[in-house]
Amino acid sequence: MANYDISIDKEKFILSPEDIASLDIVPIGNQQFHALRHNRSYKIKILNTDYANKTMTIEVNGDSYAMVLADEYDQMVDKMGLLTTKTHKINNIKAPMPGLIIDVMAKVGQKVEAGTPLIVLSAMKMENIITSPGEGVVKNIEVNVNDAVDKGQLIIEME
Repeated sequence: MANYDISIDKEKFILSPEDIASLDIVPIGNQQFHALRHNRSYKIKILNTDYANKTMTIEVNGDSYAMVLADEYDQMVDKMGLLTTKTHKINNIKAPMPGLIIDVMAKVGQKVEAGTPLIVLSAMKMENIITSPGEGVVKNIEVNVNDAVDKGQLIIEME
C-alpha cells in the first residue's frame, strides 16, 4: 500500500501505512477522538466530512483545520496532470433523465460557471439539482416549473 498525502490548511504531510498504524488514537464519542503524540494530548473532533471530495474539517484542541486526503490513485491522477482545471464553454444543458421540473434557478443573461445550480428536476421521487458542467451565459430557458421532460431534452440553451 502506498503513502497518503494529507494537506491540512495548505501544509502537506506524507503518511505511510506504518505511520498510520502507529498512531495512538482512541474514540471517545461520536466523531470525537483522543490522540497522543510526542507526550502531548490532543482532543480531535470531526466537524464535517465530504467523502466524495476526500475532504474534512477537523477541530484539534479547539482550533479548526481543513483537511484533504489523497490516496495512491489521487496522487497518480495528479502526477498525470488530470486534475488541472480547464474551463470549457458549454452550448446547452439537456435533461439527464425523465422527470418533472420543480424549480428554475437560472435566469436569462446569467453568467454561470461549473457547478452553478440551474434546475431542480424531480425523478423517481428524488429531487436532483442540475448544475452547469462548464461556463457560459444563459441564452434561453426552454422549460418552466411543472413541465415534464424526457431524457436528453434541451432544458437550457447557452451562449
